[in-house]
Amino acid sequence: MHAYTERIKEVNPILHAVGEINPDARAIARDRDAERLAGRLRGPLHGIPILLKDNIATKDKMNNTAGSLALLGATVCRESAMAAKLRAAGAVILGKATMGEWAQCRSRKSSGSHGWSAYGGQVYGAYHPGQDPSGSSSGSAVAVSIGLVLGALATETSGSIVFPGERNNVVGIKPTLGLTSRSAVIPISIRQDTVGPMARTVKDAAYILSAIAGRDQYDNWTLAQPFEEPPDYVKACNMFGLMGARIGIPRNGIEYFLDSTSDPVLAAFTDALDILRGAEATVVDHANFPVFDFPSFSRSSSIVLDVDFVAGLSNYFSLLETNPQNIYSLKDVADFSRAEPHEEFPGRDTYVWDRQLTRNITNTSPEAWSAYQANLFMGGEQGVLGALDAHNLDALIMPTFASFHLPAIAGLPVITVPLGSYPENTPITMNPKGNLISVAPNIPFGIAFLGRKWSEESLISFAYAFEQRTMARTKVKPYIRPSFELGRGEGHNVVGTIQFVWGAQPILGNSGRSLAKMFESTA
Repeated sequence: MHAYTERIKEVNPILHAVGEINPDARAIARDRDAERLAGRLRGPLHGIPILLKDNIATKDKMNNTAGSLALLGATVCRESAMAAKLRAAGAVILGKATMGEWAQCRSRKSSGSHGWSAYGGQVYGAYHPGQDPSGSSSGSAVAVSIGLVLGALATETSGSIVFPGERNNVVGIKPTLGLTSRSAVIPISIRQDTVGPMARTVKDAAYILSAIAGRDQYDNWTLAQPFEEPPDYVKACNMFGLMGARIGIPRNGIEYFLDSTSDPVLAAFTDALDILRGAEATVVDHANFPVFDFPSFSRSSSIVLDVDFVAGLSNYFSLLETNPQNIYSLKDVADFSRAEPHEEFPGRDTYVWDRQLTRNITNTSPEAWSAYQANLFMGGEQGVLGALDAHNLDALIMPTFASFHLPAIAGLPVITVPLGSYPENTPITMNPKGNLISVAPNIPFGIAFLGRKWSEESLISFAYAFEQRTMARTKVKPYIRPSFELGRGEGHNVVGTIQFVWGAQPILGNSGRSLAKMFESTA
């Protein structure tokens, strides 16, 4: 535990990936060590440090802010099911990862930036100076990418796991809506929010998903799970998982998002298809979505997210035991943020909230229900499910940048896996606000596997088989990494000098061993 906290201290002043460290983490780790010595292992996560995105509530000495000063010091009456499941599995909650404030649900793109929050500052990626980390699970992805922690929990409403996953060269699993509980998670939409793992390998992510999946009495959506107990997702990590699989490419869903920066991604994606064929998968090209009407599902999704956010925030605030800023509604949040100088208004506007507060409908109104049903249809029968059914497919595969929209609105699972990075001659592209570099040499990109509800086992098997044949993550090096070595004993107090190295090997847990290998050696 000492090594991880020292590594965080080295690079966090530059990258801002970790919002706070759990003051009880070291004591909890000692307790887990004592249990291990006594022969009482809680499972493969026993003693493993995990970061939580700062919208996943814990009932301890840490804050639960979603990046906002409006919630600084507020405490919940019960912690999230995700935190409770991790503790029961023996994990050590190391701290809270910085995130895009309110999960990027505040400002328009030209005014806000991925990974910024008043509480945590601006997160940067580790693969290029000034790198846009993507969002909103920015800190989770960055911390995992350079070994500040072995794994992290993140949340996704529409891209917030898979986007930062690809941009930070890690694996991210956005589960089926209802596979993991959202209770005591600061929400955007009950109809789209999910909690999933980030890790450096597919198997590491599978271990974490196995620990957090399952039903929860405080989240009725989890009661729809078609199994009494979730599958053992680690067993799905099979080198031959692609053998006999039918994998489709929905070209119409990819071509819509192509721009001047897409060529290197498409070239790597084309090479990946040969990897799939070499693993004895059948690749079905032009397995298109029956209809791909981005403007239509953007409009309906906007309605759903707006009305759900207003209602969901009030529900979350009702869980607060202490509420120092007296925040009870979205209007309270907006008023506080406009008045608090550190929230940087009007430089970072409240455009999204302004729109949400002026909609004259609620999340139970006929218009909201109609928009939600349209989402399910466009993402399902007209989208992912339509393509799968029409071509008798097991999964779809896409560059990650094009993958998240339809699964988000239909509640379907996605896994992103590292694929490559932009070459040295790539022109630099800034984000819409002009304060972060979104495309540049060495910035990573990913490939995504999409499937039906509850198909995580299959997707993990496909992703693992692909990952093991490419090992793409190991070929992309961060420009900055901590030098404090994992594996040093508690008696070591020397912090190494930060390393700024373009040719550095990505740090892996336990002096180069993956989390999965640690699990295998200690379970």
